[in-house]
Amino acid sequence: MKGFSNESTYIKFLDNGEEQRFDALFDGAVEKARREVFGKRFPLYINGKEIFSSTEIEERSPIDGSLIGRFQLGSRDHAKAAVEAAYAAFEPWSGTDYRERIAIFRKAAQLFRQQKFLVAAILSIENGKTRYESVGEVDEAIDFLDYYSMQMEKNKGYRIKNRIAGSASRVAAGFQGAPGRGEEISLVMKPYGVFGVIAPFNFPISISTGMSTGALITGNTVVFKPSSTDNMTMLTGLYIYRILKEAGIPDGVFNYVSGPGSEVGDELVSSSKVSGIVFTGSKKTGLSMMAKTFGMGMHKTFVVELGGKDPSIVSKTADLEAAVEGIAGSAFGYSGQKCSACSRVYVQESVKEEFISKLAEKARSFRIGNPLSKDNYIGPLISTFALERFKSAVEEARAHGRVVCGGNIVDTGLQGLYVEPTIVEIDHSNRLFHEELFVPFLVVDSYKDFGEAVRKANDTEYGLTAGLYSKSRSEIKEFFGKVQSGVMYCNRGIGATTGAIVGAHAFVGWKSSGTTGKGTGSRFYLQQFMQEQSQAVVK
Repeated sequence: MKGFSNESTYIKFLDNGEEQRFDALFDGAVEKARREVFGKRFPLYINGKEIFSSTEIEERSPIDGSLIGRFQLGSRDHAKAAVEAAYAAFEPWSGTDYRERIAIFRKAAQLFRQQKFLVAAILSIENGKTRYESVGEVDEAIDFLDYYSMQMEKNKGYRIKNRIAGSASRVAAGFQGAPGRGEEISLVMKPYGVFGVIAPFNFPISISTGMSTGALITGNTVVFKPSSTDNMTMLTGLYIYRILKEAGIPDGVFNYVSGPGSEVGDELVSSSKVSGIVFTGSKKTGLSMMAKTFGMGMHKTFVVELGGKDPSIVSKTADLEAAVEGIAGSAFGYSGQKCSACSRVYVQESVKEEFISKLAEKARSFRIGNPLSKDNYIGPLISTFALERFKSAVEEARAHGRVVCGGNIVDTGLQGLYVEPTIVEIDHSNRLFHEELFVPFLVVDSYKDFGEAVRKANDTEYGLTAGLYSKSRSEIKEFFGKVQSGVMYCNRGIGATTGAIVGAHAFVGWKSSGTTGKGTGSRFYLQQFMQEQSQAVVK
């Protein structure tokens, strides 16, 4: 059995003193992508065939408005055709030996490695990430492919043998516990059928690859819908399709359909031939899909992650430098457009002023602009809707609190939507402490005793990630024992609430942040895509 190790590309380059080579590879990939990839007309892929619709969608980069490409506006009929293809492909694919499936996904991981910097460059241009975020995301996709392959291999396709010994005694009629002949039993995990995989814009390579691999490697087939409306990331989704196809995925097993959620997504939710939905996105969208399915009297398996409003607590015993570093990175990295972003902080009142001053200084130091430039840390917002959320939040903060720093739109000379990282001091009761904003906007409140900090941290419908900075053993114990989040970090300088590592952490949402209580990148993830069956044979 092959082992597993994380890809960790940037760390390896850095540890080997090759940061300049890392930058050269990324910059070269950007030029290659601009020269060879963008501006083309891209099809849907249904049952392995290129499909073109009567209407196309033009996708542009959030960085500068440059053309990414022209994509097909998939309709409900396209979604139906893709479901039919996946439905027909399910029986032969689910019947394929699990070792053959593993071989395909390990090959896909190797193909991602070979194209790592090109895919990362495309990702940066398509959704506005820095080179470090993008290469790290491609690494995570590779990690998902390798880790889930290892889990399938380790668990031997999730088939367990049991045996019941027989008895020589006999009875006239059977009952629970009656003596009988010996039985050989197989406990088997079997795939459900067709899964609709509905992808987010913010991690269109890693999350999309992870969700799709979870469904596919366990024997299900997939209709994949990339983010295709206001927050478009259709090209990265297409690269996932192409890599899986080159790795050997049979026709119909993985189908790519770009298009609006109102048609493509709705058909996946409504179709009786779709057995499950894998979704990462807003709570509103996720719950509406579930309500529609069950309201129609249908049953589907839902594996969904529904966002967060992630807190960090800063104790009076905290290393404030580490707290500032970790909180600033988690709050403002990728302009706060992560479900795991740190969006609220509770700081002990005796260190509040010092902490806020240091945090504001750090936020002001971040350079804003084209994320393709290695010196810029804050890139563009993904859409005008994100900008409107930012402006509304700033207006609310100015009316009811204090804007410590930021709050302004920045003219970078590019067509993209750039804003300052913003820190606001405001009361915990304000809506800004409770609504997920998905922008670089951090709210801060103080607390007297640690119990108050825990109560405030838990005062949310979400439960995705949480952070603590403290040297007190009793506070650390209370944090892990009482804060209601699936992913928890203590004294983490690289990210207060962000940066889960495949195979090490489980990225799992509690409360309204998820539906299954099991996380990605963990040993329990694949089981969500299978149903258990007990098979007994009397010998």
